[in-house]
This record gives sequence, structure tokens and C-alpha cells, in this order.
Amino acid sequence: MKLSIIIPAYNEEKTISEIIKKVKIQDVFGMDKEIVVIDDGSTDDTSNILKKIKGIIAIKHDKNKGKGAAIRTGLKKATGGIILIQDADLELTPEDYPLLVQPILKGNAKVVFGSRILGNPDLKYNPLFYFGGRFVTSVANLLFNIHITDEPIGYKVFKSDVIKSLNLKCERFEFCPEVTAKIAKRKISIVEVPVRYFPRTTKEGKKLGIKDGISAIWTLIKYRFRD
Repeated sequence: MKLSIIIPAYNEEKTISEIIKKVKIQDVFGMDKEIVVIDDGSTDDTSNILKKIKGIIAIKHDKNKGKGAAIRTGLKKATGGIILIQDADLELTPEDYPLLVQPILKGNAKVVFGSRILGNPDLKYNPLFYFGGRFVTSVANLLFNIHITDEPIGYKVFKSDVIKSLNLKCERFEFCPEVTAKIAKRKISIVEVPVRYFPRTTKEGKKLGIKDGISAIWTLIKYRFRD
């Protein structure tokens, strides 16, 4: 079975080469890997860097459309039986791929989320991001009667037929709540595995803000009552 790694990237010139290098060298039970990188209208040197990297499928948006739109573009090109979402920063490490993929390979899951909470129980980082993420997770659990610990996590892995059947409409960071809502409404169990987390600050390029947290909650509520 082939593993497709979708990497949405927007102005990630400082990290894009390193993350692709890490993805390339990571062995995942001997699986073939397909790396699909979507340059989401970057205005820095991300596009030029990607042109020099071999062994990837590079797609460029003419203008910035958002993480969700970039992932949807990547899904159209991905041909693997398992699809993994990888952010272009270095907050999460591809060294955790075997943990993320194993439940699907064993037939124990169709959807796997990483969890920073399970993997880093004593980790301290920006309180706004930490408590905001915990609150969004609590809302998801309440609305959909699920029991996960880290809804906004960047590491989400799916059997290809599952994610491609969801009719995603997301544009920005609402990819996470939309996909969580639609998976939960289909009564598909979400298996969580612990992952390591190396947080970066806003100054270092983190793009999430309060508005994105509000949008995540609204997205969860919206898809609780509509498809």
C-alpha cells in the first residue's frame, strides 16, 4: 500500500526543505511514499525552493486560498491508499509516522489522529494555543459524543476512500473541525496515538489566531446540523 503525504505550505521558506527531507528519509514499514506539496500562493522563496527538490509532486496556487483549499487540491492528486496530512513547519516530526499509520495497516482504524496531549502530558507552550485547543476539543466531544484529546492536531491520517468521500468544503484552518465533524457523524471511530510536539511562536511563523479558534467552533456547530 502506498502512503500519500500531503503538505500544504504558505511562506515556509525556512522549513520546507527540512520537512521534505525528513519525510523522504522516514521509513514507514517499507511502504512506498508519495509526497504532494501545495504551495498556497507563497510570496517568499518557498516556490523557488520547491522547484529544486526532486521526487515530489509540487502544485502551486496562483494566490493564497488557505490550508483547507490546499489540502483539497492535494487530495485530487494523491493516489495512495493511506493519506497523511503534514504541516510544512517543524512542529511535528515524521519520525512518528509509523505510530500514526500502524492502526490502519493492522485494520484497527480507518482514521487516526495524533495527540500532543497524550504524547507530551507535561509540555508547556503558549496558553492561548493550548487552552484554545483544549476548548475546541471539548466542544467537538460534546457535539458529536466522541472522546478525543486533541482535535486541532495537524497530524491526521485516513484511509483514502474515507477522506475522499467527505465532500470537504474547507478553505482555511477549518479543515480540522470540518473533517472531525464529518467523520464523527458517520460514526467512524477516531483512534488517537501520542505524537511529539515542538511548538513555534507567532514570530517564528505560526499563523493561527483567535479568529481561527472562533471559526473552528462555528464549523463544528455548523456541521453538527448540516452535511
